[in-house]
Amino acid sequence: MQPQGFEAKLAHAKEILEKLMNPEVTLEESVVFYEEGLRVLKEAQQLLEEAQLKIETIEQSMLGEKE
Repeated sequence: MQPQGFEAKLAHAKEILEKLMNPEVTLEESVVFYEEGLRVLKEAQQLLEEAQLKIETIEQSMLGEKE
């Protein structure tokens, strides 16, 4: 099961980074971990962008109510 929230995705990315830093990891494993890490970070970035859009929408809505 994959982590769903932003913080969970960052924690998962940190775990992957720790695996990559292990000198016993093979080149093939490193490539797999690298790909997984990029995927997880991309998902986290998407969640961050969605949150930013929600905040901007709320701010615009609140500003519209004041006028």
